[in-house]
Amino acid sequence: MGKKNRQSRSEAADVDAGGLTKLKRKEIFVFARELLDKCTRAGTSEWETYQDIYSTVQKLRKIQDGHSCTPVRTEESLETFTSWLQLHGVNTEAVSIADFPGTGPGLKAMKDIQESELFLTVPRKLMLSTDSASKSQLGPLISGDRLLQSMPNVVLALHILHERTMSDSFWKPYIESLPGSFNTPLYWTPDEVQLLKGSPVMGDVCQQFKNIARQYGYLYKLFQSLDGSTFPLKNQFTYDDYRWAVSVVMTRQNQIPSVDGKDVITALIPYWDMCNHSNGQFTTDFDLAKDCSECYSLRHFKTGDQVYIFYGARTNAQFLVHSGFVYPDNQWDKLEIKLGISRNDPLCAMKTDILTKVGIPASGSFFLCCGDQPVDSNLLAFLRAFSMDEESLKATQDTESVARLKEEDASISDDNNKKVWTFLETRCMLLMRGYGTSIEDDIKLLAGELTDNARLAVLQRLCEKKILQNTMDFCKNKKQVIQQ
Repeated sequence: MGKKNRQSRSEAADVDAGGLTKLKRKEIFVFARELLDKCTRAGTSEWETYQDIYSTVQKLRKIQDGHSCTPVRTEESLETFTSWLQLHGVNTEAVSIADFPGTGPGLKAMKDIQESELFLTVPRKLMLSTDSASKSQLGPLISGDRLLQSMPNVVLALHILHERTMSDSFWKPYIESLPGSFNTPLYWTPDEVQLLKGSPVMGDVCQQFKNIARQYGYLYKLFQSLDGSTFPLKNQFTYDDYRWAVSVVMTRQNQIPSVDGKDVITALIPYWDMCNHSNGQFTTDFDLAKDCSECYSLRHFKTGDQVYIFYGARTNAQFLVHSGFVYPDNQWDKLEIKLGISRNDPLCAMKTDILTKVGIPASGSFFLCCGDQPVDSNLLAFLRAFSMDEESLKATQDTESVARLKEEDASISDDNNKKVWTFLETRCMLLMRGYGTSIEDDIKLLAGELTDNARLAVLQRLCEKKILQNTMDFCKNKKQVIQQ
């Protein structure tokens, strides 16, 4: 009994400020180095690399289980947050925080708000920003590290985590009002990511996961060289903590002018960042004279309506990866496709030369758009050059002829037009087959029981398939016109 008690007391004395023993801390350090190694290793496929990194992350999370400090949003914390806003000059009479079906938490109109009416003003002093990070205890670390100097989003994530460790932080009410978890792909399982098979966004998801794992490994090693008594994150920095903070920044970050107006800095704008997205236009501005952000109503909202803002002209792939949602009615949605002139093409040099003159790469990413015009001017010019024969290439050398490659009403020849639309239709058909599921399959899946993340994955690939189908229909119509 005595020996066991002595052992227990010895183990208790060996626990650091983060609640971990030296042995556990050493294991974490080993896994952090392993993450860095796996994230920089070449030679394996993107999916194999993702699975390998995911496996190490899960081992790391198992050791750190119970030691993360992500907030738990409650009614009380939201009330405290609202009181904090009011105390510091934010008028909350026009909108209040509420839950909405389909979107979750958002802002509800407490009165009729007319289109273009100013309904929310947030002063700079309430914003967490890269500027406030530099003025905090993180300042010396930021100024002395090249990675942090070049990645404001990482700085802001660490700023949130650092302030969270401080019981007297000015931003405590805001931090405690934040969600405890997110639907960003950083939270997905491999099975959920696999639902994106065939989608170009799957590569973005794998790359993002790899980037965050590498950042965590780098930062964990960096923090272990610091004094834990003056730098709390040395002992309070789990993978789950970092994933959470990164997701906070990704889903909420905005660009505002610096105090002198000469630069643009990254910031989080409390309360305003509760607004969900809708089609429209930007209606938020920053008034340097008043030193605050001002949000004007996107349209007329009646009392009780959810108040939306426009996040920007982003694709659903961007919304999914960085914000954790898919917007089916997104008028700015596009699908990335990769195309290139083969080096084995006897006319490669001539085609490349023409594309260079019109400012288009001979190989790269192009986009199919939603709506009535799925083919933009860059893709059209590429397809025309790609489909040209030698005679057409020689005839398209002067500046005016090259410029007309981008014009919808221009035409090289009926033969060229037919090749353009036949090639694109075939390419879309092959891309559609790459998913392994049909539009009808996805509609049926969405009507059934799915996890939130799985639902997002299926919805994303459905939106992509609809763009492909729309483009194929567009190509068929173009060919029919040629035949008439």
